[in-house]
Amino acid sequence: MSSLDCILELPTDYRVADLLAFHRRDGQALAERVQVDGLDKGVLWQGLPACLSIRFEAARVSARLEVDGPEAEDAGPLRALVAHMLGLTQPVRDFETVHAGHPQLGPLLARHAGLRVPQAATPFEALSWAISGQQISLPVAISLRRKLIQLAGRAHSSGLLCYPDAQAVAALQESQLRAAGFSQAKAQALLLLSREIVAGNLPLDTWLVGEPAEAIAERLLALRGIGPWTVDYALLRGFARLDGSLHGDAAVRRQLQRLLGSADKLSQPFTRDWLAPFSPWRALVAAHLWAMP
Repeated sequence: MSSLDCILELPTDYRVADLLAFHRRDGQALAERVQVDGLDKGVLWQGLPACLSIRFEAARVSARLEVDGPEAEDAGPLRALVAHMLGLTQPVRDFETVHAGHPQLGPLLARHAGLRVPQAATPFEALSWAISGQQISLPVAISLRRKLIQLAGRAHSSGLLCYPDAQAVAALQESQLRAAGFSQAKAQALLLLSREIVAGNLPLDTWLVGEPAEAIAERLLALRGIGPWTVDYALLRGFARLDGSLHGDAAVRRQLQRLLGSADKLSQPFTRDWLAPFSPWRALVAAHLWAMP
């Protein structure tokens, strides 16, 4: 086993509870274990099982990566991964400053000052989770995610399972996914996505840095079984692209209805038009709506 360590400074308004809640979704804790002061997560590091341990202190976060494999020397990629997962690269203060005076959103931003969007460890994790969660309840989506990890994840020596990569999922059969509870459409979409990545047609990790959201969306929407909501969610949770219009999300529409004090349910077109002026941060608006009680 080898290990890498790094320390990052935190903004004074960093919301640790948001990150821990995101990784506490699955109560069975197969791939993530949330502690009082941080979390341990199974990840694949250069194809090898690893455990990423993140611990929060007063104004900083320390991270250790323990890899079941040869000695790793460069901590730079680890720092980049932790900064990405914690949302430290997101320009949330610019967003809050620009819209502080908005009559409905401004008070919400003040209550949630410093809110960032916790990220999945990889774009593939975010995208496969979005496919699994299409048009079903959160508990059912969590159950499907767990079964995918059990089917294709790799075990780390800590006992945690590492979320599978595209190569592992591509090796599955549709019948295995169907037996685990995936619908035919979800199983086919997951396999198509994974096999396109393995073939080199969808370089998600390369797209993480610099690729325009519109270009990513165009390539993903060309895949059968992947629609606008799935792409917007994956852009937000996997690529930290903050301008997706999540008007197709039922929770966004429901919370916006509460924010506006509307007696009637809000349509997707109305929600899309209401979010439009907040570009290029429309997805951050959605995140603030999700954070409402």
